[in-house]
Amino acid sequence: MKRNFSKQLLFIAALLFLTIASQAQYLFNSDSAFKAGAANSGRIWGYVFGDYYAKAHSDSANRGGSNQYSGIPTNRTAFQFRRIYLGYDYNITNKFSAELLLAAEDNFPTGNPTSNTAVAANTTASGAGDLTADGKLTFYIKLANIRWKNIWNGTDLIVGEQATPAFPLLSEKIWNYRSVERTISDIRRTPSYDLGAGLQGKFDPKTANFGYDLLVGNGSSAKPESDNFKWFYGDVWAMFFDKRLVLDLYGDYERLNWVSTWHHSRQMIKGYIAYNTPAVTVGVEGFINNLKNDNFATKIAGGVDTMSVQSKGISFYVHGNIVPNRLRFFARYDMYSPDNKINNSVFSKYVGNTSSYNDPVTKENFITAGLDFTPAKNVHFMPNIWYNGYKGQQSAAIDGSKLHKDYDMVYRMTFYFVFGK
Repeated sequence: MKRNFSKQLLFIAALLFLTIASQAQYLFNSDSAFKAGAANSGRIWGYVFGDYYAKAHSDSANRGGSNQYSGIPTNRTAFQFRRIYLGYDYNITNKFSAELLLAAEDNFPTGNPTSNTAVAANTTASGAGDLTADGKLTFYIKLANIRWKNIWNGTDLIVGEQATPAFPLLSEKIWNYRSVERTISDIRRTPSYDLGAGLQGKFDPKTANFGYDLLVGNGSSAKPESDNFKWFYGDVWAMFFDKRLVLDLYGDYERLNWVSTWHHSRQMIKGYIAYNTPAVTVGVEGFINNLKNDNFATKIAGGVDTMSVQSKGISFYVHGNIVPNRLRFFARYDMYSPDNKINNSVFSKYVGNTSSYNDPVTKENFITAGLDFTPAKNVHFMPNIWYNGYKGQQSAAIDGSKLHKDYDMVYRMTFYFVFGK
């Protein structure tokens, strides 16, 4: 009886091994086969970045809204993850591929929500992010889509939760240091991913110097749709001089509320230019965000006006080699203005409605600079500084609750590693 049981156990073990082995060919086919689009080929990949940080100075008014270190007190030190990705890409056939990405991200500082509706109370010291009820960092589904390749020559159709045309497909890749900070439009919470249907194409498939990206999505990223309005994204790009010079023009539009008494919408236009080589890269990215009937301004004489405003931002950066393949440098400077209609002689208070900016009376200047040490391919250690300065646009007589000028300053040792690709 014991011998028969041993044989059965051995048979089950052998069957299980053969099953796993047969499945493994799909999970762990060679990377070259996956890149070539071979049917039934896939790869598991991911990356992680985080820091050891020391908060050297804090804005006494806790400005900065959804910025990484707003509200964290001076002298706070901590180790933290800011992003963990785990993805699986799979070629169903040479025409269809699937993408799945799980993400755990520490996006928001404690006690400083990004809008008047959004972030519920969370209790961790380093940030709110994607947490379980007991404060542990957890994964959520960030991307899940199917791609129909060459639905017509040079163009793919993507259906599902996918990267938007706003910055992930081009300008973020050339900036190259998402592990240090988001792009300027990402900081203002322009969606990096959305659930919808998109087209990604090239006007010249053979040379790939000119292309476009279009998407219609819910506008709610990973969350369920909560209204009837869709977010429309569009991007066109061009590359010159052997793809060293990159030009990009992006626009989006979404109605936020549309009733007879309140026509409320957001419409962004963004331009980008970069000179990109392996030795050095220089880039400039700027946007104008038109926010229709978004700002409620309280009159000194009494009453409230609903105002359409523009928020504006521009970002300058450079990164390059010190020792090729071993040591690089990076530096960036951003300027941001949330409201072009501040008038201290007429209005005493301003309240913005969208999460694209958080404090309509405060201008911001962001600076980061550091070194990128790469002891091995896909392994990075990056000492850097993170600075965000605040300048109030209201006089002290009107707004004595906030300092006119102050800043957040953080010293960091950032770590970043990639696996599977």
